[in-house]
Amino acid sequence: MPIQDSTDHDEAALESGRWLFAQTCTFVLGAAGPEQVPESILPEIAFAGRSNVGKSSLINALTGRRTLARISNTPGRTQQINFFDLGGRLMLADLPGYGYAKAPHKTVEQWTRLADSYLRGRAPLRRALLLIDGRHGIKSADRKVMAMLNTAAVSYQCVLTKCDKLTQAGLQAMVDTVAGEVSRHGAAHPLILATSARGGLGIDALRAELAHIAAT
Repeated sequence: MPIQDSTDHDEAALESGRWLFAQTCTFVLGAAGPEQVPESILPEIAFAGRSNVGKSSLINALTGRRTLARISNTPGRTQQINFFDLGGRLMLADLPGYGYAKAPHKTVEQWTRLADSYLRGRAPLRRALLLIDGRHGIKSADRKVMAMLNTAAVSYQCVLTKCDKLTQAGLQAMVDTVAGEVSRHGAAHPLILATSARGGLGIDALRAELAHIAAT
């Protein structure tokens, strides 16, 4: 599968993405339990992935805000679902990371149950972005989430992160590998996006993709 970038989208789609993510993005609330998840009529995008995969960094890169979503090198820093309103047109949800985290086992289980409950039952959710570290590919923890999303018929799309750390050949090989596995999952979007929050790779393309979702 060819690596997708801004050249794969027409100028109108790219401009829609730029316009949407130029809007004011505000923190709504952090939900520590299912009962705290806010009611919303906005189309919603969830950012899910292993601990320290770069969810918060990607949200900051998309919105052009360095400190909108809290970033840490400590796995497990995000301990709730953080909701952000993008210009009254799209809701972004930053989920707790799954897998390894520097937190008590019982606490990690609580985060996992919260994310699972949200993904299974969130009516406004249009797509879950499943972030995969481009250096390491799909891991067993990712496969469990993919299986759950398939069972729940939740549309999701794999987004590779930290791709600036790979050579062009290495990145192409990773995109092909992930695409091959994703093709066996009915709920998965077939397009794999490669991104780098630090270098800007794929950010315009992902903005365009999300703007399309917000408009439908």
